[in-house]
Amino acid sequence: MEWHDVRRRIDGGENARTEFKRDTRNLPGIGKTLCAFANGDGGLLVIGIDNGGKVAGVSESPGAVQERLTSFLQTGCGKPVTAECGRQETGEGWVHWVHVHRHQRGYEPFSHDGRFWIRRGRATVAPSPSELQELLNAFGLVLTEKQIIPSATVEDIDFGAVRAYMQAQGLDMDEGPQPAREDDLRNASVVDELDGILRPTLYGLMTFGRDPQSFPHTLSLFVQCAAYGGEDRAAEVLSAGEGKGRLEDQVTRAMGWFRSLGRRESYEGHYRRDTPPVPAQALREALVNAVIHRDYAITGSQVLLEAFDDRIVVTSPGALPNHMTVEQARSGGAPRSRNEMMANAMVVSGLMERRGRGWLTMRHAMRKFNGTEPELVSDERNRYVRVTFRLDPSRNQLGK
Repeated sequence: MEWHDVRRRIDGGENARTEFKRDTRNLPGIGKTLCAFANGDGGLLVIGIDNGGKVAGVSESPGAVQERLTSFLQTGCGKPVTAECGRQETGEGWVHWVHVHRHQRGYEPFSHDGRFWIRRGRATVAPSPSELQELLNAFGLVLTEKQIIPSATVEDIDFGAVRAYMQAQGLDMDEGPQPAREDDLRNASVVDELDGILRPTLYGLMTFGRDPQSFPHTLSLFVQCAAYGGEDRAAEVLSAGEGKGRLEDQVTRAMGWFRSLGRRESYEGHYRRDTPPVPAQALREALVNAVIHRDYAITGSQVLLEAFDDRIVVTSPGALPNHMTVEQARSGGAPRSRNEMMANAMVVSGLMERRGRGWLTMRHAMRKFNGTEPELVSDERNRYVRVTFRLDPSRNQLGK
């Protein structure tokens, strides 16, 4: 791009494909902008322009600035950004520019500082859940449990947890010659090779990761909890929480948040009895199923645990697995998971009931508890699966 083209863009002001920076001191801001341009249709970053859109110039050595920008394009955005760098001396000082080309869609979007960035009008922002989904879809990244997470490393896996899991399945980890640690992880599908480097799979990260939600692809893979002071989301939020961590941590932390909402007190003679809003067994089963069977290709959405005045609701992104119908799920049929390895890990941990009994367990627990039936809904556009537990209206279930 020539100076007269850059000058015309400066005169036109900032827009979705043009941004100005006063100087190079704000490298994080520059990195976010370059990343966002690379994730979209490209764009022009002009350095040496003040907030009013006027040329102010950069006083720093032009060679040093160009060297810094060139280096940043190679190492500052998760993977190299293809762009042209240019400069022009003006009466006010040097003006530098970086013209980012529209990139062919590769394995993953561009990131800076561990996060994805996009352009929204004239602003560089982190994508909303729906924008993140569109971005990942545009780059062809569809998460399954065997998908490699390119921003994670083998060191992000807790090998002690993998070892305990293998021992729980009866594998002898001490006697005789043992395979190398990396071979164990690869054989267990915890890691796989990408461009000659071993990196965790989604299964490995969500089941044995040290901090599973710390990567761009997995930021939203947790349980979001909220309690409302009414019967819909328009009511006041009384309490909010998150169930983050590994799969089993997500369930236990969400259950811990739910227990914090309060229990109904009653007395039998001299003895106090605490009654939860719904049976822990039923809610735990719903959460386990939501976490295990969610469609991990739907990024930017969480499993939801919501408490209303009249019901408790667990919502999981995606459709019922393997073309299962609501009727089949209610009858306990076709107990095959979308994410078989994750499901097996939950069985070994003891959090998951014998396969195929989940709905029957919830149904029996609710009938015995307050005579109601849990409700199961699968969105017709395959966006979510929702389980609803109705509360007994005669009880002050959430201590309000």
